[in-house]
Amino acid sequence: MTPTPTSNPSLAFRRADFQSLTEALDYAAQGVTGLNFYSARAELAATLTYAELRDRATTMARGLIQAGIQPGQRFVLLGDTDPDIIIGFFACQYASLVPVIVPIPASLGGRDAYVEQLKRLLTSSEAAVAMAPEAYLGFLEQAVAGLPVKPMTGSPADFADLPGGAVDIRPFGPDDACYLQYSSGSTRWPHGVDVPQRCLMANGHAIAAHGLDVRPHDRGISWLPLYHDMGLVGFLLTPLLCQLTCDYLATRDFARRSLTWLKLIGDNGSSLSYSPTFGYDLCCRRAENTSQTFDLKSWRAAGIGGDMIQPQVMERFADTFAPHGFDRKAFVASYGMAEATLAVSFASLDRGLHVDQIDRTKLADAHVALPVSSDDMGEGSRDFAFCGPALPGHEIEVRDREGVVLDDRLVGRIFVKGPSIAKGYFGEPEASARVFKDGWLDTGDLGYLVNGEVVITGRSKDLMIINGRNIWPQDVEWAVEELEGLRRGDAAAFSIEESAGEPEVIILVQCRSRDSAYREQLRKDVKAAASRAVAIDGDVLLVPPHSLPMTSSGKLSRARAKQNYVDGLYTDVDEPLAMAAGD
Repeated sequence: MTPTPTSNPSLAFRRADFQSLTEALDYAAQGVTGLNFYSARAELAATLTYAELRDRATTMARGLIQAGIQPGQRFVLLGDTDPDIIIGFFACQYASLVPVIVPIPASLGGRDAYVEQLKRLLTSSEAAVAMAPEAYLGFLEQAVAGLPVKPMTGSPADFADLPGGAVDIRPFGPDDACYLQYSSGSTRWPHGVDVPQRCLMANGHAIAAHGLDVRPHDRGISWLPLYHDMGLVGFLLTPLLCQLTCDYLATRDFARRSLTWLKLIGDNGSSLSYSPTFGYDLCCRRAENTSQTFDLKSWRAAGIGGDMIQPQVMERFADTFAPHGFDRKAFVASYGMAEATLAVSFASLDRGLHVDQIDRTKLADAHVALPVSSDDMGEGSRDFAFCGPALPGHEIEVRDREGVVLDDRLVGRIFVKGPSIAKGYFGEPEASARVFKDGWLDTGDLGYLVNGEVVITGRSKDLMIINGRNIWPQDVEWAVEELEGLRRGDAAAFSIEESAGEPEVIILVQCRSRDSAYREQLRKDVKAAASRAVAIDGDVLLVPPHSLPMTSSGKLSRARAKQNYVDGLYTDVDEPLAMAAGD
């Protein structure tokens, strides 16, 4: 078995100029490029050319149509990054069904919590069909058992074997639906973003033609989950729209062997890949204990997105892997969200990470981002990444609480408008009305503009207002995680409203030691780090390892951590909490 080639020698390159996904796949299937799936040890496990994908997807589509599944009904797909989930997704496109990709459980622990989450997603999406890998059919059947209307269920093999015969396919057209994208779970019950074909085509073209300037000889590689917008749109659908070959490493395998990502870049000459900051940080930490070498010269666009960008981590990655051929100018900061299909803005290519160093005190007290002089850099300054201007055809505004558009460098709520903005939240008219307003998307993010470039400072719901000062929780968390013995993701900071007086700041810290002297010193060090970073006095609670809840895309869920705290589920004890590990 050999991986699919990087480019098509006899098929003209088209840069995402199609009107639907099926039109794009029909075209790509005329070439030799496709998708490759690797193990944690960088061994090629499976290949799927675009021609094979089309054949298998249309076969399954005919079976679904013959089985009586009606156009527009939802098809929930449980799965990891593998051929089956992709075939199922495109079968939906050819059968005019709306695919909904959801994650498999992160571990076999926490079964009840996962089944409850799955039941909620099945109900929210009004699923008529649901598919799960054989190993997880029990989870699906348990979730379905309690539903008043039970969807048709089965494994990938069951659906592949459905008789279809000579039934005609009925592909989605340009004005039809495309998929539902559930958010990664920063709140307890995520919303299903209803993304039409027209939005995907607009965003895919903007990414390919402007954001990344995709070229015929580009090759993608991704470990990002397909149930997340950056994995699905960024590294499955956009490569397809450009007939690019893309290589995949399952997210769970990346977590175990992060450096396999970099090895595959060198082995295959990959040029495009993305990660949130924590992925780059994980590679840096794993590189400390290896003599392995990599060839990263081909990596021309090292994207950063999906979470707040930590410039110091990116600098460390560039320094660590420069001897392996990595060019720090390859960094591409970007901004986006599922409600905008994916991308809203990209920083300029070949510029590297451009950082705005601003006065931390003025940001907190006056809500204005003023640059600091070189003499004032340090603990009194705060680094934010420029994420570039809005994509062509899109607009970004920063508004205050009254909806007034703010001038450059004034911090406010970010609104976005353009052809990529999704239809709304499926089955949730009230939630849609709060977020999708007169053609504008209220992102819920805070930030500011400078000469047309957007800078993100954090989520509005996470902002802590203490003594009239704006305090961003990540400033506390990042300062704490720099302490010896702690890792990225070990801290969560939030504020609790008191019945009288100022809100109380809570800092949860995962502690791996039972030594009482160490624990007491860690509390003191955490308080000192928070004081140095943002001049607050927080209440520190040491919690067991793995007890801070994460979203399905691997980010800290402050909302759930806060709710766990309010519910009394955290105590300063030494034994792990089963509930939190599986949350």
